[in-house]
Amino acid sequence: MNAAPADQIRLLDVQALDTRLQQLAHKERSLPEHAEVESLTKDLTQLRDLHVAATTEESDCAREQTKAEQDVDQVRQRAARDQKRLDSGAVTSPKDLENLQREIVSLAKRQGDLEDVVLEVMERRESAQERAGELSERLSSVQAKADDAVSRRDGAAAAIEADISSATKEREVVAGSIPAELLKLYDKLRVKEGGVGAAKLFQRRCEGCRLELNITELNEVRAAAADAVVRCENCRRILVRTSESGL
Repeated sequence: MNAAPADQIRLLDVQALDTRLQQLAHKERSLPEHAEVESLTKDLTQLRDLHVAATTEESDCAREQTKAEQDVDQVRQRAARDQKRLDSGAVTSPKDLENLQREIVSLAKRQGDLEDVVLEVMERRESAQERAGELSERLSSVQAKADDAVSRRDGAAAAIEADISSATKEREVVAGSIPAELLKLYDKLRVKEGGVGAAKLFQRRCEGCRLELNITELNEVRAAAADAVVRCENCRRILVRTSESGL
């Protein structure tokens, strides 16, 4: 393949832009904010689950407390009715009086037991409310940190995207001035060789594989016509000759 020396040198400009685009893409993928956002998102998920569990427990306790208080009220009302009957003198049978008094004592004990249940449920409910409140504050704090990290990540990514857009447009312009056949070979090699399809021959060394050409290879390059597209014998990349090649 043949191509004007100027076209081959412009290929190095395309390579430099492609390398720049690779670096920008890597920089965008490697933004520290990505890991920060991911970590904070995991924290938020965990905190939300804990908060839901705490609020659910508080709600369950509230229903349990209401039921227990209703049970206490029912026992209290029944005991009040029994006490009223006892005090009224309407019950005269000794056996009935004994049964009524025994029931009043039993109801008093039952009321005490139920009131203990109410207190225990109230304590659990208060504890759940406190946990829910603390978790809500932590959620707000972590959410603020996550929002800040997302904002910083998006800002940094936007700046990189702007650089990528600029470099892409510049690449289109430079690549448009290079013969299609030469550019096609370069693109094929670039994909195959890890992003580098053309390299400068600098001081007798290929800057693609970083190996110095031996005397036979140098003589072959020296003998090649100026417009001949030569390849590195070691890495097979397009080898671009310049005034710094050391030939």
